[in-house]
Amino acid sequence: MGISLTSLGHAGFLLSDGPHTVAIDPFLTGNPVATTKPNDVKCQSIVLTHGHADHVGDTVAIAKANKATVYAAFEIAEFLGSQGITAEAGNPGGKIVAPFGWVAFTQAFHSSSYNGQYMGMPCGVIVHLGGVTVYHLGDTALFSDLKLLGEIYRPDIALIPAGDRFTMGPELATRAAEFVKPKVAVPIHYGTWPLLAQDVSAFKPKGIAVRTMKPGETWQYA
Repeated sequence: MGISLTSLGHAGFLLSDGPHTVAIDPFLTGNPVATTKPNDVKCQSIVLTHGHADHVGDTVAIAKANKATVYAAFEIAEFLGSQGITAEAGNPGGKIVAPFGWVAFTQAFHSSSYNGQYMGMPCGVIVHLGGVTVYHLGDTALFSDLKLLGEIYRPDIALIPAGDRFTMGPELATRAAEFVKPKVAVPIHYGTWPLLAQDVSAFKPKGIAVRTMKPGETWQYA
């Protein structure tokens, strides 16, 4: 078993085990580094870390086009339900069994709103499909319980924000990776705009493989 991991740019990804494809934070319209168009995304499920526009992105359009189910924090799920989207609500500490496997929500130290509306607690998300566990840390700051979360979920892959200013920079992201201890760490949320770090070469967690991905790039993980 295994999955393919496709970068959508910024913090967005497609995960697929063949029969199932899951989009995480599909921000494409208005994303200056995206090479994928919303109409190109084919998925059955969407998972959101929090409510900011650069993470919710094209969720409504993609969900409607694909009749996809969205997994998100309670307030985001309620908002999406009002838009005619099928949404499964969760919150940190909970797990939702899904057709592809399961989704769990974790703590994240950040904020969460959409067009000025409060969107509940920001989250990290654990997605398990194809026998592979992927931890998207959302936009979290560094916190020591990342070590505990790593021990609980034992992710194969961690997607870790490293762009600074609004999230961790490369140095703190390095510490986060060393807390979580995935097999592979992928730096995200950098280089999208001038305000964010353009160079994450300082992201060098000890004992952990690092994979940098360009928008549109697909990586097979087995």
